[in-house]
Amino acid sequence: MANNLHRQRGKEQRVTHGVMKVVFLLAFLLIMSASAYALRLYFVARDSIGQTFTGKSANAVANFSDQRPISILLLGVDTGAEGRIDKGNSDTMIVATINPKTKKTLLVSIPRDTAAQLIGTRQFNMQKVNAAYNVGSSTMAKNTISKLLNIPINYYVTVNMGGMEQIVNAVGGIDVDVPFSFTSHYTGGQHFTKGPMHLNGNMALAYARMRHEDVQKGDYGRQERQQQVIKAVLSKAISMNGITHFTALLKSISGNLSTDLSFDDMVGIFSHYRGAAKTVSTDTLHGQNALVQTPEYSFPLAY
Repeated sequence: MANNLHRQRGKEQRVTHGVMKVVFLLAFLLIMSASAYALRLYFVARDSIGQTFTGKSANAVANFSDQRPISILLLGVDTGAEGRIDKGNSDTMIVATINPKTKKTLLVSIPRDTAAQLIGTRQFNMQKVNAAYNVGSSTMAKNTISKLLNIPINYYVTVNMGGMEQIVNAVGGIDVDVPFSFTSHYTGGQHFTKGPMHLNGNMALAYARMRHEDVQKGDYGRQERQQQVIKAVLSKAISMNGITHFTALLKSISGNLSTDLSFDDMVGIFSHYRGAAKTVSTDTLHGQNALVQTPEYSFPLAY
């Protein structure tokens, strides 16, 4: 009987060991699958972002782990919207200053009619600041606004308006608080009702670009709505945990964005600066209106 009991226990141990082997094998396969999937996602992201990289910034932060504040110029250009294919001007200019130690981000809008000396031209050239992008691309826009504000700007991110529509759709739309009811003449006459609204990409583009219907604030009102859209996109992007949305976001970035942030830079900022995106405040550069007249033409500027 003792021998039978011994044989039974041995059989149970073999079964138990067999089950444990299967469990360990399944766990190993799950870990390997997850690792392979994460690795594939990493390379998808790197390839997508790599297409947007234009070259290292001269003012780049060498080590993000030091957690020094950084400033990034966000440029929205009117190429890619409403069938435009020309280079266009940067009608959206926002300096985002990110401070990881205070965990705060400040968005400062630059009115497009602000008078500025274009930095990078052979001769002295004073124009509306939104012309800097048209004359010398994103690098001139960054250098011009850095000189205008007298602050270092480490990087730029340029998004065309057509790309903004895709980005909003990629994060599943955004929620904004519409300040007043209006119908925008952009993108087919979208109607907006005062109060909370959920916007898809097409509506977000019309909402951010509307200016003439805002009789009280004009271009300043448009800047506030642009800041609303950016904050809403940031909020959705940070909270995204679905792989479908994340992949769609990467695809929307490719071909619609250019930047002097490398993929490794973006990973560094995400790792060490992400907490600062949870508290975002906004401001706008204000100036005095003036009318500049020359023998050829006249145009309004803000000083």
